[in-house]
Amino acid sequence: MKSKNSTMKILVIITTVVIVLGITLVVLNNNTNSEAGEKFAEQPPIEGQPVLGEDDAPVTVVEFGDFKCPACKAWGETIFPQLVNDYVDTGDVKFSYINTLFHGKESTLASMAAESVLHQSPEAYWEFHEGLFNAQPSENHDSSWITNEKIIEIANEIENIDVEELELALENETVVEEVNKDTELVEEFNVQMTPSIMINDIMLEDPFDYEAIKKLIDQELEG
Repeated sequence: MKSKNSTMKILVIITTVVIVLGITLVVLNNNTNSEAGEKFAEQPPIEGQPVLGEDDAPVTVVEFGDFKCPACKAWGETIFPQLVNDYVDTGDVKFSYINTLFHGKESTLASMAAESVLHQSPEAYWEFHEGLFNAQPSENHDSSWITNEKIIEIANEIENIDVEELELALENETVVEEVNKDTELVEEFNVQMTPSIMINDIMLEDPFDYEAIKKLIDQELEG
């Protein structure tokens, strides 16, 4: 009888330890996600999107951005170069950009232009992408600065862009379906602000916290 009671006590202790360990792991996992941001069931698909970096890079970073957004320009000038230097150039990360049309007609026009350049000359896309952000004024962000004339002016300064083809694409809205696909992704991933940054399937709470970005990328690289 005494032996049976001892066995029962051991079983109770073992069961309690297992339960406590399970709860601890759940709490730790939840804390990790809450520190980084919201976790989704999957990462955004980037087929057909502009991609910078190696195709087989193990980690994907996606920016939901708007060419008319001042915060996106700031992110591109401060965080993006560090990300490229530390992770994209090393082959650890591939970076993709999804158009987010939060500033009306000008956002749409810039996105149409960028998609048109990507379609006709992928090697010129990132220079054109940078050119659009560089053209964003440092003040009076709400002023109308994204125009067909400004787009053509930027395109004329970049090799490998057929400006006449770009003008026709804008006139005929030939890439409107690609822009619409981006809008569907913005809705699917419940994007509320620009820039919004996803590392694989996790949406960061603070896109300007580079230490958090590094920590999460390193965790994803470790698997």
